[in-house]
Amino acid sequence: MVVLSILGLIVIALPLAYLDLLALGSVRRPIAPPARQTNYRFAIAIPAHNEAAVIGQTVGHLRALDYPADRFDVYVVADHCADDTAAIARRAGAHCFERTGGPRGGKGAALGWLLARLWETGVSYDAVVVFDADTQVDPGFLHAMAARLARGDQVIQGQHRIRNPDDGWFPALTWATFLVDNRFQNQGRANLGLSAKNMGDSICLRADVLRRIGWGEGLTEDYDLRLRLLLHGIRIAYEPAAVGYGEAPATWAIARKQRQRWLAGTYHSSRRNLGPLLRQAFRRRDPALLDGVAQIVFPSYSTLTVLSVAALLLQLAADWIWGGLVPSTLLLMWLLIIGALVLYPFLGLALERAPLRAYLAILTGPAFILWRTWLALVSRFGWQPVTWVRTPRRVH
Repeated sequence: MVVLSILGLIVIALPLAYLDLLALGSVRRPIAPPARQTNYRFAIAIPAHNEAAVIGQTVGHLRALDYPADRFDVYVVADHCADDTAAIARRAGAHCFERTGGPRGGKGAALGWLLARLWETGVSYDAVVVFDADTQVDPGFLHAMAARLARGDQVIQGQHRIRNPDDGWFPALTWATFLVDNRFQNQGRANLGLSAKNMGDSICLRADVLRRIGWGEGLTEDYDLRLRLLLHGIRIAYEPAAVGYGEAPATWAIARKQRQRWLAGTYHSSRRNLGPLLRQAFRRRDPALLDGVAQIVFPSYSTLTVLSVAALLLQLAADWIWGGLVPSTLLLMWLLIIGALVLYPFLGLALERAPLRAYLAILTGPAFILWRTWLALVSRFGWQPVTWVRTPRRVH
């Protein structure tokens, strides 16, 4: 039992050390945004499937961005729509293409099709910015992205936040966890010289990069694109001053379908890309590639927490039944690991100077951790295939 406990500690300690490294890297505050730039021309791309309720408001807000109006255009793909998405988008000031053929496979297929139409317009754009159909954007978003392009960054992830924490428990918890993720997963990686996450929204890519690599594939095309960029030697920079606000699912039933798609998609993309990433990591000795491998190989925070608590409970039960089977020093080390996992999200909130309500939302996290771990098992080992399903939006 002692040997098994020690091996378990090693298995748990390695991914925990990885999470702690990202957290430590995020301690340094983000650098203030550089001087404004207006010499870059942007195409804003929005995939939309039956988004008549929100697309007009989104396009209207984008058209009002604090950036020269002749230096950016808004493009919408009305993907297999059965409502007035296309007409509303055009009235709001967007160029809209209607996609009616081909598979309706979600955001990746729609964006790939839209980009092909975009290249055919003959307009020369320096970069493409991707938003979801319901995203609300800070006025200075394009200025912040232009400044990062001027510094030589090829792909820049903006800060993606949740705008509807008042809609229920799940949106509130998602809002709080995004604060932690932005800090640790994105700011931490940026400070360590690694590649930030592709959040699938509020991201800017140089046009030549998109022409060469294209958009991602599968159920989680954003995750897939990040791995493909790493294989091409391109890191995703992070710009917290470029803020986009998305909407979290209001109910657990809606969230379940969305999370199952994410978990299944990341699993399949990871399996497909792990081998090439490992080969490139050993060949190029690039820390960003090693980070990509670590993200695939190591369990998520939720899974790590469940495994740690389960391991401790099993050892306590064995010690109680057989008496003195596990040394108290080992039990103490397991308690310290669990304590570090518990404190992990609260450290992120503290660094973000989050309000009290974010801490209260995180306190409900254990229920989410168990739920997410169960979904991960169902998504990976369940017999039913996971397909793309549109997430319903609410009008705000």
